[in-house]
Amino acid sequence: MSDVFKGSFTQQEPIPEAGIEAAVAVMRSGRLHRYNTVAGETAQTVLLEQEFAASIGSKYCLAVASGGYAMATALRAVGVKAGDCVLTNAFTLAPVPGAIAAVGAVPVFVGVTPALVLDLDDLEAKADEGSVLLLSHMRGHICDMERLMAICDAAGIIVIEDCAHTMGASWKGKASGTWGKIGCYSCQTYKHVNAGEGGLFVTDDPEVAARAIMYSGSYMLYQSHLAGPPPETFAKIKYETPNISGRMDNLRAAILRPQLADLATQCARWNERYFAIEAGLRGTVGLAVIERMEEESIVGSSIQFLLDGWEGASVQELLRCCAARGVELKWFGNAEPVGFTSRYDSWRYVDAPAMPDSDKVLAGIVDMRVPLTFTLEDCAQIARIIREETSRIYQSAA
Repeated sequence: MSDVFKGSFTQQEPIPEAGIEAAVAVMRSGRLHRYNTVAGETAQTVLLEQEFAASIGSKYCLAVASGGYAMATALRAVGVKAGDCVLTNAFTLAPVPGAIAAVGAVPVFVGVTPALVLDLDDLEAKADEGSVLLLSHMRGHICDMERLMAICDAAGIIVIEDCAHTMGASWKGKASGTWGKIGCYSCQTYKHVNAGEGGLFVTDDPEVAARAIMYSGSYMLYQSHLAGPPPETFAKIKYETPNISGRMDNLRAAILRPQLADLATQCARWNERYFAIEAGLRGTVGLAVIERMEEESIVGSSIQFLLDGWEGASVQELLRCCAARGVELKWFGNAEPVGFTSRYDSWRYVDAPAMPDSDKVLAGIVDMRVPLTFTLEDCAQIARIIREETSRIYQSAA
């Protein structure tokens, strides 16, 4: 048990050469602003929007400054006001309840199952507590979307999907982000396409799309949004929708377009690494892998497992021992938020009641990034280290 992993859990692959060349061309032109074009030129942001909408089968797309901005804009675009209650996951990351708080609304948390998806029984029980669900496909885990939509349609709940971890994923072949009224995606460094920051917003609803474009700061230049609705859609709302600027610039769009074109290949590479690690962990005493449903097409850019029933001190020991051997794990059971592992009871701006069943699940979730810079040999070594340390600590505790 002496081998140590020497790789990095935060090192991304380089931007494709085509993206670098396109970015340099934008910089040489000086026209970084999406509305600053010359005759006969189509802005990089416009091309990105058209290409992304076509890739997932959405009518309209808007490129924005971040995934968080996309979510807050989505909430505003469907009419969420200050004081409204918005349903969302207890197992998610801070930008999701943050987007709800940003519009003055109040998160109402829905539980998580041991499969790390939204608890649909809990959603059904809370369906009268909000008219909008901001659904987080947290860490790429997609629940039964047909049942979810049936529950929400019956209760008149508008569904907004946070697809920060599911760009390229689907349920029964239907793209993540196209089940609800709006899909929101992140282009932040650790997501499936990398612009450092950035986001994408998709919908088939013309009025929602028009409102989002106006919110993003279109300065009445909405007709240049070729992936937007027809001009007549803006006739009324252009005077009543405030500018809350959050546009994506041409530089980021130029970097993203070649990555989007190669997304299917990249998703397959992530899954190759994910399933290699999963295979190495399967059968480890004291550890449960998350069984994925056959209807779910995943993008395995991170992996989670459960340490059900472990004492907190033993989990902390596992994290320390794996870190000493170069393997960086995160845990959602900490009383205090650490890095990216905050949870519903960490966000003190929400007066959330205790959720014992979800607390039990959260207490056992261990999380790990799976960068594409890992080789399959790296994946085997990482799984072996986790397996050895888990087995040793579990058996000594027993």
